[in-house]
Amino acid sequence: MSEHELKGHIMRAIQLILAALSLSLATSSFSQGYTWTEYVSREDHFSVSFPDDPTVEEISYPTEYRINLPGRVYSYEDGGTLFSVTVVDYNSAIDIHNARNEDCRTSGGDGDLCQDDGPEDVRGAIVYATWNIMNRDDVDVIHYAHYNSDRVEGHNIRLIGDNGSLTTAVIHMHEDKLYVLEATVPRGAPAPGLFQISLAFLDDQYKRIRYDWVGTMLYSNGYPPTPRVR
Repeated sequence: MSEHELKGHIMRAIQLILAALSLSLATSSFSQGYTWTEYVSREDHFSVSFPDDPTVEEISYPTEYRINLPGRVYSYEDGGTLFSVTVVDYNSAIDIHNARNEDCRTSGGDGDLCQDDGPEDVRGAIVYATWNIMNRDDVDVIHYAHYNSDRVEGHNIRLIGDNGSLTTAVIHMHEDKLYVLEATVPRGAPAPGLFQISLAFLDDQYKRIRYDWVGTMLYSNGYPPTPRVR
């Protein structure tokens, strides 16, 4: 190995160590005051760390193309701190759109009036959820990027509120379910990274799923999945 290559390896090692130390310190600071426990949702096949058992609320979620889908909001609130997971089930979306299209044609509609928006509604679910978060009142978007949790593709957003609060959000789609994680902390509080990185998607035996990279490909809802890591 040449001297130049050796220096490159050393620099990359130092960068990895510093990144790991930074995450460790942030997680340690953020954990103060809370006893974090793993919460498992068997209904929605995910687990995440909450400071305490969350409140669970059944919701009806309006999609971009004007249908309503069933969902749940799992939330924990403590003063100005809020952690939440919103899960929306898109598995029935195509059937609902097909029924609406058929009703439209039966009523004499045709052409664009009865166009099928089902595939776009499902494929665009992450984008639509991201757009709604980024367009909230009284906040500024300070970060927006591609993201993955266990190689499940998603979006990552950070917002600063007019009151100085920090919100981090990640949005994923897994097996036709939309997952929106949000954590909001008051001005001056440590960034809520532990909540975000604790997310896990679960299989039918409620074991954690982790996918592998195939080149630049990772799990993207609606496409053949990449291999799972054993």
